[in-house]
Parts: sequence; structure tokens; C-alpha cells
Amino acid sequence: MVSQEVEVVNESGLHLRPAGVLTQTCIKYKSNIILHYGQRNIVAKSVLNVMAAGVKKGAKVIVECDGPDEKEALEAVVKAISSGLGEGTEYNSGDRLF
Repeated sequence: MVSQEVEVVNESGLHLRPAGVLTQTCIKYKSNIILHYGQRNIVAKSVLNVMAAGVKKGAKVIVECDGPDEKEALEAVVKAISSGLGEGTEYNSGDRLF
């Protein structure tokens, strides 16, 4: 088992779009991936669990991976979260493409 703390940089936290990107990143790996946020243990392969946690900008979460590809999974998930999950550090609803 490996773990690392990372800060959420998205202006709007882990709402639907970044939660979906995070989940898509996680399901590529065989390892179990859990996010620890406060007293919550969030199954990162479930978009509903990630969204329901209400993780806000600036929150520190601990990413924990356990399984055959845990090191690769941890690296990918931490990189995805710290880089803004496809949104960068600023989110502007006027930037939507749909």
C-alpha cells in the first residue's frame, strides 16, 4: 500500500467534471484507490462518491492505492489532481463548450 497527500487546486473543487476525470483516471488501474478527506474514505472509482464528498479548492486529500499497480496508480492520480483534472487552476463557467 502506498499513499500521498495532494491539494485540490480546482476553483470549484471536485464537482461533476473533475470528479469524472478523476474516476476515469482511477478505473485504468487494478489497484483499489481511496481518497481520505477529513473523516471520509472515498472510493475514487465512483464518480458519485467523489462528488458526494464535497471536496473544495485548497482541501488536502490523501490518495491511498493498494494493489498490483499501486505505484503507477498513485503517481497518475496525484498528478491528475495536482494539475487540475483537466480544468487547470481556474474554472470559468463561460469557458464551457456545450
